Amino acid sequence: MNIRKLFNHTETYLALVLLAFCIVLSTLSPVFFTLNNFAIMTRASAPMAILAIGVFIVMLSGGVDVSFTAVAICAQYITTHILVATGIDNIFAAFALACSIGIGLGAINAVFVSVFKIPVLIVTLGTASLFHGAMTVFLGTRSFNIGDLPLAFRNFGEVTLINWTLPNGTTFGLSIFFFILLALLLLTWFILKFTMIGRGIYALGGNQEAAKRAGFNIHKINFFIYCYVGFLAGIMGIIHVSFILFGNPMSIIGTEMMVIAAVVLGGTRISGGTGTLTGTMLGVAMITVLQGNLVLIGLSPFWQNFFVGLIIVIGVTVTNVQFKLKARKRAGGAL
Repeated sequence: MNIRKLFNHTETYLALVLLAFCIVLSTLSPVFFTLNNFAIMTRASAPMAILAIGVFIVMLSGGVDVSFTAVAICAQYITTHILVATGIDNIFAAFALACSIGIGLGAINAVFVSVFKIPVLIVTLGTASLFHGAMTVFLGTRSFNIGDLPLAFRNFGEVTLINWTLPNGTTFGLSIFFFILLALLLLTWFILKFTMIGRGIYALGGNQEAAKRAGFNIHKINFFIYCYVGFLAGIMGIIHVSFILFGNPMSIIGTEMMVIAAVVLGGTRISGGTGTLTGTMLGVAMITVLQGNLVLIGLSPFWQNFFVGLIIVIGVTVTNVQFKLKARKRAGGAL
């Protein structure tokens, strides 16, 4: 690829900034640039990265979903309640149940967006409160400590692949969370690259009316998008409870902006039609590194919200400027 073309992509600049930031952190902490720290960070960032895939798909279609955290915690908390009440201790049953709940809640979003033609942001602002409020009303707010949770969650959270041993005898390995994330990235890439629904998502984000005239089934695409987001949220819910080993109906809620910031930082346009999974994962990596290492550069953790807001503003500005410059070049070429 031509070097000049390479620098036309947001991902290139983001990768360079991320690399520079990592080099600075490695000078402050010698353990930062180690394989062990990489394993720890990939395990911790997997839940956010899975949600970011869903947000990326919605944003690519021209919408902004803020209900995905509510869907994730509902899938997690309802599943935990059912498993504890029935005595079922099986991780596959947990995933099946959580994904089914997530898909069901996603379908509700799709009905309002596709059938009633209500803007995505308005719908998901309402359903986020609706889903979470209904869950706490009917199931309560009881927390599940590590001793209350099915053993399957704990066992699943400890599974590692590709293990290695340090000279002091400590064993590290890449968490199964990382490989689930990798599988979901490949699945999403395949859908976007090689299926009509994937092409329809890009077309929908570019121009809905033009997509309809081109023969794309807008209802089908919308239902796929929000059910797929629900499916991803269900997976994230089980991974999250397996990671923290604590079931709380209030966790995850309020982290929407962090995930949206990662997707915007990765170069996805809020207005839709443009974005890549590579950029989204780089955005997640940047947020993860920033979130976990503010103290190393001498800043209070309270700076986190400031940086998230700054990232969203800068990300939106950069992608819009790039889009306008490309549009001008195309217009100049046409003349």
